[in-house]
Amino acid sequence: MLLPDVCLARRQDEVSVIGLAIMASVAGEGYRRIAGRLGVPADTVRGWLRRFRDRAELIRVLFTRCAVVLDPCLGAVMPAGSGVGDALEVIAIAGRAWVLRFGPADPWSVASRLSGGELLATRVPAYSWAM
Repeated sequence: MLLPDVCLARRQDEVSVIGLAIMASVAGEGYRRIAGRLGVPADTVRGWLRRFRDRAELIRVLFTRCAVVLDPCLGAVMPAGSGVGDALEVIAIAGRAWVLRFGPADPWSVASRLSGGELLATRVPAYSWAM
């Protein structure tokens, strides 16, 4: 089954909402505050953030490879200072490379597409072979 790029596998909320939560968390906002602002249960947000943190290295590797494929002239990707920060940074870099190559797109829809909808997969993601 194919998912639209606004979705992630086994997630009820749109990827852009999940992405806002991840960005807010990396910026230092707590999960309860994020949940209140987004109108999502706090446990749901905490689960997203935990899953992203647990998969940060896989995500960083996948999106670094995607960014290089999309933009072969891409320079070095500098560390952001944490595993989660690095993963978020490289998602943004891959999104920018996508836009430069294919035109405007929502960055979180691009992230969903590049991860095959498995950005926050509850099982070992299909892209883990990339490690």
